[in-house]
Amino acid sequence: MIRYALRCTNGHDFDGWFRSAADYEAQAEACEVTCPQCGSALVEKAPMAPAIARGGREEAAPEAHQEVALSPRDVMLAKLAQLREHVEKTFENVGDRFAAEARAIHEGRAEERGIYGEARGDEVKALIDDGVPVAPLPPAPKVN
Repeated sequence: MIRYALRCTNGHDFDGWFRSAADYEAQAEACEVTCPQCGSALVEKAPMAPAIARGGREEAAPEAHQEVALSPRDVMLAKLAQLREHVEKTFENVGDRFAAEARAIHEGRAEERGIYGEARGDEVKALIDDGVPVAPLPPAPKVN
C-alpha cells in the first residue's frame, strides 16, 4: 500500500491509500479520487515528506495529516458532488428553458443531447406525466 497526501482544487488536503502508484493514476484519471470535504474530483498529489525508516527504537514524528474514515454520509455527498461536476462539464445548461427543451428533445423537435437547468414543480410533473425522462440534479455542496 502507498499513501499520498492529496489536495483538491478548492485547497482541501487529505490522504489517500492505494495499492500502487499505477492504481492511484488509474483512479485519478477515471475521476474516482474525490475530496471528502467538497466532493471535487479535481485532485492532485500534494507535497509530502518521505517516510524514512531509522534504526533503533526512535518514535516516529507525528504526522501532519491523520487518516479519517469517511462516514457513509460523506461518501454519498462526495459521489453526489462528483455526479454534479460530471453533468456540469458534459451537459448543456439550458437554464429556465429546461422544461421546453427537454420536451422538444423527447418529441424529436430538437437535437438529442444531455441538458440540465431549472424547472418549476408543475413543469417537472407534466414532463414526468408525459413520459419525458428527467431527474433532479443534486445541489452543489457547501464549501466550508
